[in-house]
Amino acid sequence: MKLSLGFSPCPNDTFIFYGMLHGKVDTEGLEFEVLLADVEELNQKAFAKDLDITKLSYHAFAHLLSDYALLDAGSALGNNCGPLLIAKKQLSLKKLEQARIAIPGKYTTANFLFRLAYPTLAEGQEMLFSDIEKAVLQDEIDAGLIIHENRFTYQEKGLIKIRDMGEYWEDTYKMPIPLGGIVVQRKLPLKMQQKVNRVMQRSVIYAQEHPEETLPYVSQYAQEMDTNVMQQHIQLYVNKFTRNLGQEGKKAVQTLFEVAEEKNIIPKYNGNIFIKE
Repeated sequence: MKLSLGFSPCPNDTFIFYGMLHGKVDTEGLEFEVLLADVEELNQKAFAKDLDITKLSYHAFAHLLSDYALLDAGSALGNNCGPLLIAKKQLSLKKLEQARIAIPGKYTTANFLFRLAYPTLAEGQEMLFSDIEKAVLQDEIDAGLIIHENRFTYQEKGLIKIRDMGEYWEDTYKMPIPLGGIVVQRKLPLKMQQKVNRVMQRSVIYAQEHPEETLPYVSQYAQEMDTNVMQQHIQLYVNKFTRNLGQEGKKAVQTLFEVAEEKNIIPKYNGNIFIKE
């Protein structure tokens, strides 16, 4: 059976999907029609229910719980890996309240964490994540919320960190940061959902055990990214939670949704998040 599959060209995504797309693991008869797109575009595709399986920001997923279930494998959770608010110079809270701030998408987890950390600020200006550094440097905006590989490059461009949203989350809630996960449509038969979960886990494990083999495929989509940065990116976002959320990972995801509901950032939800075993 062929299923539509969406993920981003970021190194952590291409890394974990390498095995299942290149015949390296048992896919149990599944085939995949792949869409590579920016995470906010994937979020919008999920709102339209266009994809059977997709990478999804946890913030967007919180609005889509009736349509998608979270796989145990494939998530990006961790410590010291959160979005960063950056600028050319330090900005006080008062100045931030008057500032033009770019965000990498309304439904990104980055924006959700930003809203938690700065509840008094206005909605940010949406921008493709890879354009935010340049926009700050060219004074098109005063500050920007950066994600992915940009956290490794902003300093060499002369930009400074105002605040780490991941540190805010970890200091406040004492849990790893849930950034994005892999979800499957609930309308698919449960046995099919469980099959997708098994295949995803095999693919993650294969990549972690054969990292050098994945590099040509990862490099193909890494936008001329320095190999060092590419490897740092993978090491930061692919970890034990990517193999299996486990109880610690699941608790972090549940807490994110509970906080979001409490702050009226997402609709009330019934706690039905994870794929059924």
